[in-house]
Amino acid sequence: MKKRAAKMIMAILLAGSSLFAGEEAAPQKLRFKYTPGEKYRIVTEVEEDVLINGVLTHQSMILNKVAVDTAEVKDGSGRLDCDFQMSESFQGMFNTFYLKESYRSQFWRDELGVFTIDASFFMPVVRNVPRFPEGTVKPGDTWTGDAEEAHDFRRSYGIANAFRFPVKVHYTYLRDEIKEGVKTAVLKVEFTVFHQVKYEGVPARPVPVKITGTSSQLYWWDRAAGQFHSYHEDFDFIFFLSNASSVEYRGTAEGRLLKSPKLDRDRLVDELNKKIKEDNIADASVRKDKNGVTIILEDVRFPPNSDELTKAEKDKLTRIADILKQFPERDFLLTGHTARVGEEKTSQVLSEQRAMAVAGYLVSKGACDKTRIVTQGKGSREPAADNSTEEGRRRNRRVEITILEN
Repeated sequence: MKKRAAKMIMAILLAGSSLFAGEEAAPQKLRFKYTPGEKYRIVTEVEEDVLINGVLTHQSMILNKVAVDTAEVKDGSGRLDCDFQMSESFQGMFNTFYLKESYRSQFWRDELGVFTIDASFFMPVVRNVPRFPEGTVKPGDTWTGDAEEAHDFRRSYGIANAFRFPVKVHYTYLRDEIKEGVKTAVLKVEFTVFHQVKYEGVPARPVPVKITGTSSQLYWWDRAAGQFHSYHEDFDFIFFLSNASSVEYRGTAEGRLLKSPKLDRDRLVDELNKKIKEDNIADASVRKDKNGVTIILEDVRFPPNSDELTKAEKDKLTRIADILKQFPERDFLLTGHTARVGEEKTSQVLSEQRAMAVAGYLVSKGACDKTRIVTQGKGSREPAADNSTEEGRRRNRRVEITILEN
């Protein structure tokens, strides 16, 4: 359910002055525009409460990121290749976000916002939002559009395929507004969900039999670019399950589209290696990969079975933080690895906790805002060297910080 809170960023594919100075609010056509090879990302921060049978069980901060690549443009439609990341930060845990789920998706979307997507894809959650009318519109106009939600309930409820249902969305063109220097059309986007589900046979575990709820959004549309600019959402959804219990998700979301300049990976690798040598940062190297440029820190020291950084590691990471400050327009992915000691399950948890500890320290030193760094743990599954030797284990105790292209 956390994923549906990201719905407006996953549709893809926030003060300013009201009317543009000296301009009349003339009727216009709102349209998506596509440029071959264009890349951007959409980032949403969600504050969510979860209630079971009406009782608050936990609160969480959720960070959703979509990296979008406009792979092809044809007849006014765009084929978008997307990577979705769902990350979460519980209160009191390292002050960082850790990666919970990731997905790849590919779909076509036309200039009105209508999707053509294979049923095998779980993302985006909400499709055909926003959906524009054929004709011109102006402030004060309203319209409706058919949309669809698709959820991944494999882990939560054991439902193998995307759980899909239709929604009717109501749009109001509120006004034109200059937001952060961009001429935008401000839309109110609202929908109510009431969906009942029937299953063949008796489900082996509790499953949703009814879903109700509302979403109310303010949506800023970049008129010139033909793209989403930013949005704010209030949502409240309740899942009624087959065992007579209920799960409620309520909260707010803020999302925006971001672009970064192209990353010259070869040049950056050379510059970072030079900087690491000048700063005498031991056991560090740099490589380029498919996602960007990665700084590898080997032999990252923690006390045995601990996620507490040693003083020596803090000194090293302080210098790394100074390097990361040079990339205010980039996001980072921090991956923790361990040497193989004991059960893999233990190594996995330890790698996750250590990655969060490193990221939390980097954030505390001003390397970046916590929303720009996401962590993950790989346990001991991806060794860099022979784990049977002390030298190999030293290299395997590592942290990788990827400066992401998109």
